[in-house]
Amino acid sequence: MEDIEIIRHSMAHLMAYAVQELYKDVKFGIGPAIDKGFYYDFDVNKAFEPEDLQKIEDKMRELLKKDCAFTKQVLSKQQALDLFKDQPYKIELINDLDDSEEISIYSCGDFVDLCRGPHVEDFKKLRNVSFKLDKSSSAYWRGDEHNKMLQRIYAFAFNTKEELKDHLKFIEEAKARDHRKLGPQLDLFMLNETAPGMPYWLPKGWKLFNTLIDFWREEHEMRGYEEISSPLINAKQLWITSGHWAHYRNDMFSIEDEDFAVKPMNCPNAMVVYKRKVHSYRDLPLRYSDCDVLHRKEGSGTLHGLLRVQMFRQDDSHNFIRPDQIESEISSIFEIADKFYHIFNLTYRCVLSTRPDDFMGDIELWNEAEKKLGEVLDHRFGVGGYDINEGDGAFYGPKIDLLMKDALGREWQMGTIQLDFQLPRNFDLYYTDKDGSRQTPVVVHRVIYGSLERFIGLLIEHTKGEFPLWISPTQIGIVPVSEEQYDYAKQIANELKKHKIRVELDLSEAGMGAKVNNFRKMKTPYTIIVGNEEIANHSVSLKIRGGKQVNNIAVDKFINSVIKQIQDKTYQLVEEF
Repeated sequence: MEDIEIIRHSMAHLMAYAVQELYKDVKFGIGPAIDKGFYYDFDVNKAFEPEDLQKIEDKMRELLKKDCAFTKQVLSKQQALDLFKDQPYKIELINDLDDSEEISIYSCGDFVDLCRGPHVEDFKKLRNVSFKLDKSSSAYWRGDEHNKMLQRIYAFAFNTKEELKDHLKFIEEAKARDHRKLGPQLDLFMLNETAPGMPYWLPKGWKLFNTLIDFWREEHEMRGYEEISSPLINAKQLWITSGHWAHYRNDMFSIEDEDFAVKPMNCPNAMVVYKRKVHSYRDLPLRYSDCDVLHRKEGSGTLHGLLRVQMFRQDDSHNFIRPDQIESEISSIFEIADKFYHIFNLTYRCVLSTRPDDFMGDIELWNEAEKKLGEVLDHRFGVGGYDINEGDGAFYGPKIDLLMKDALGREWQMGTIQLDFQLPRNFDLYYTDKDGSRQTPVVVHRVIYGSLERFIGLLIEHTKGEFPLWISPTQIGIVPVSEEQYDYAKQIANELKKHKIRVELDLSEAGMGAKVNNFRKMKTPYTIIVGNEEIANHSVSLKIRGGKQVNNIAVDKFINSVIKQIQDKTYQLVEEF
């Protein structure tokens, strides 16, 4: 069987061929194979609508009936420039090639494209490919926001109908879980064009956010972490000292002719806090955690709901340790990660990212840091129990990324653990060792949630908005059958509130069915329904999220169950009382 990437790349050419047949004066960008399919970029005087995609797909199926073949030809640079004289994007690509590079074109029917290949040897094989054009979107030429915006058409392609069918089913499920739809629908957050990539947290979403922070705070205080907060705006000199000005300047919001910048991360501030007084070797580990607001400048085309934002908070910590404490400290961080992710029914794998090209500092320190992280991972996960991403470390140190897998099997990069020998030296940090000598501490930068915004976006999609009881913004909804039960409903609500259970009592004029349905749409874990029978028995009847109904449960029994579920932070709702 032909390699699926070659098949997908050949299908990209076929799609471009179809577009050429249907639309005049099209300028062609590039058309690579990607995971699950392919895309092609076009400069065309219209935005492709769904009906256009269907026309293109129909034309592709028509072209597949032709007796075509992919034919390769090698040209000189001048010949290629002459051939593509009316195609500016191809001209740009040709001019970027070194004189020593081979310039090849591939022809298929009446379509000719600049391409390295390869393509399917037998065009007829494409007739058996199961494909579907998915969507069109705008994309800057070569991913540069200073370039012209092109129209990109995405498509799926598989060897079998079953694979395509399964993938389309997966896509529909992913759409149903899309946090950009569910978040506003559940009244958690909103976005507004006056603050691109800077979410507004609504009352329900802010309750969820603060519940996550409260859990984070409690767990870290028990483990010796001390929480700090530091200025949002800092003088340029701080960022010069840390190295961020040289390595991260274009991703920062600068103010007052760049004399100051809004902080994109907390690292330099933690160094300043450490430096305020002299430390002994006995003081270490010293762990400064914080959850301050951060801002990072992102291209407008990269913003994506809560998953890619410009304003966010992360559960940061900078742990100052001695070199002999590296393994024990990182192991203790993994223990936190294990607990946090397990609670949300998430699994993760580790990726070790090594020295990038623009690294800062002594290469020997880098080698030592990478060696230490590798040893910790070998000990915890076994040799080969993690992946290595060469050259993707932070500019000041190697890192371990924690990639979490959600309910659909998608991976998300969330937590990270970074080992840093450089910033402490830049800020001239030290501690007094046993023998009275001055030694430089090692800093471990780490987050568990990562960006809280991103983590909540993940949780919405992972749970489909059906959050575990303990973090649900509204844990219990209460619906009286009629006005006769209002006083009893208020009594139940007050009893629940005494135990700090989040309750919403609906005393509106809407009918009982509409009230129950509203709590269902808001994915409320338990909806209490009270009528005269419940009053007589001092009980409640429940609609449990998912559809099950349980009648006449003793009030104390129900409340005790809810309290225990919240304390235990159970993931699934209890349905038997």
